[in-house]
Amino acid sequence: MDARQPLSLSAVLSSSLRLIRAHRRLRTVEIAEGMNMAPRSYEHFEAGAGRINIERIHRFAEVTDSDPHGILAALALGSPAFALRCADNKLATILAVALQEFDEEMGDAIADLDALTLINAFTKALKDLAAQSVKKDAEADAWLDARRGRLLAPPKDEETQGR
Repeated sequence: MDARQPLSLSAVLSSSLRLIRAHRRLRTVEIAEGMNMAPRSYEHFEAGAGRINIERIHRFAEVTDSDPHGILAALALGSPAFALRCADNKLATILAVALQEFDEEMGDAIADLDALTLINAFTKALKDLAAQSVKKDAEADAWLDARRGRLLAPPKDEETQGR
């Protein structure tokens, strides 16, 4: 049995906001100003105090150029790190837009999809995304390895001491 206690929603929200703020190297007062909030009110929000306010989450994401849907998904997943992972690439917002388009195109036919088909489709798509990430990393490493030798090497200590 896993001995870890799941984080409360307010703890996940607070950690998510702090991780993103630190990643963006912003101070609380800068975000408060961008959100048109008093600094103490923002600190209260960032601490996860009070009710979860979706409109504030969206304003925070706008000010920090992060992913509001990533923050909301982090709450469901219990993973503040997920909010940070989505901050730059907007993964959860892209997924929400794709779902919106799917809903508009498919309409009531969505209800006819069975759970196993959905599980298999999403599992395959996510595995394909993971493989693309690994492939791109390997391609980038190979590119760098092939060209790194063309750079001038720093002088050895013996060469610099003799001058």
